[in-house]
Amino acid sequence: MALALRCLRALPSLLPRSSFAVSRALPRAPRGCPALLLEGCRQCVQQMLLSRQLATKKAKGKGQSQAKVNISAALVEDIINLEETSGEMQAVIEALKEDFSRNLSVRTSPGALDHITVVTKDGKFPLNQLGQISQKSPQLMMVNMSSFPESTAAAAKAIRESGMNLNPEVDGTVIRVPVPKVTREHRESLAKLAKQSTNKSKEALRKVRSKSITQVKKFKSKVSEDTIWLLEKQIQQMADEAATEMDKLLAAKTKELLG
Repeated sequence: MALALRCLRALPSLLPRSSFAVSRALPRAPRGCPALLLEGCRQCVQQMLLSRQLATKKAKGKGQSQAKVNISAALVEDIINLEETSGEMQAVIEALKEDFSRNLSVRTSPGALDHITVVTKDGKFPLNQLGQISQKSPQLMMVNMSSFPESTAAAAKAIRESGMNLNPEVDGTVIRVPVPKVTREHRESLAKLAKQSTNKSKEALRKVRSKSITQVKKFKSKVSEDTIWLLEKQIQQMADEAATEMDKLLAAKTKELLG
């Protein structure tokens, strides 16, 4: 028993090393120590180290912060254009920003009507290309359609259906647009619309991610499994970062709308 303890005393200092290092660094059997016992020591240490490594990997897998993959786009350009994927994801974010800015605001100004799309017999046009928009008072905007009088009704319809809670009144070639007082109910309605817009953008983001991953998987028979795995992880990271940015935009917009 004493001899066995002598063999085990050296083990704690060896545990932090790799299993290979430990295997080579273990002392030879002291005089009188059975070889079988030393071999048992080696197996015990290796097993402990293996368990520790597996546990560490498992913990990292469950942890919140994992090492990021950062593959050079030039190295995998024959498989997928990562810069293009990133650009498509960024385009989705920019579209959400534009939607928030153009359609979801508690402050109605002449500029808010500029890009309302008017459908005419000659095609679709921004309202500011068809009429002259002005603000007569904080509660009233005017759209002068004298340059394109035939589009007055279509312009009024576009304003009414813009989702800005506006109810235009037509007076000849002039469209009067009363600006309603912003109520708490209206603010909450806009906040819900912001959430819906964000969810739609996230769906568009998922489509970009799925398309990219499908592209990568086409090369399963040509490149290693590790390469495929790393690319999929990289694309997922890009999508996660884009989704996080969308959540931040939504939080800021919701705070602005609810006041």
